[in-house]
Amino acid sequence: MKYNFLNSESMDSIQEELLQHIEDNINNFNSEYSETDLHHVLFNEDYYLIGYHKCDQWLKNHNVSVFDGIAFVQDYERDNFGNDAVKIYDNAETLVNMIVFIMGENAIYQYFKNKKCLEEIFNNDPFGLLD
Repeated sequence: MKYNFLNSESMDSIQEELLQHIEDNINNFNSEYSETDLHHVLFNEDYYLIGYHKCDQWLKNHNVSVFDGIAFVQDYERDNFGNDAVKIYDNAETLVNMIVFIMGENAIYQYFKNKKCLEEIFNNDPFGLLD
């Protein structure tokens, strides 16, 4: 999914924030969690942010226009669930939590991808760096 509504600085900021959220919470789960399971627990079982004011501030801090955010999440819903599943976003809390849910998929993927790359480096150690 493309994040055309975000400039690169905002995208980096959100990705760092979500990766930190993953790292802060990853120890609460056993290692058998798949990427999908972890995404569900971290971004779907509970709200990422609670409170309209906090969510308004989150949008401002990340330079996300309300209209662009709504278009983004509705496009996601349309692409993944069809026209009948598109919701109306009438408050910042619901909007921010859905944006984070969607972007959390990519953050989880990046987290596991980077973790696997590091494990590969440590396991293979082709240059004898770890001796």
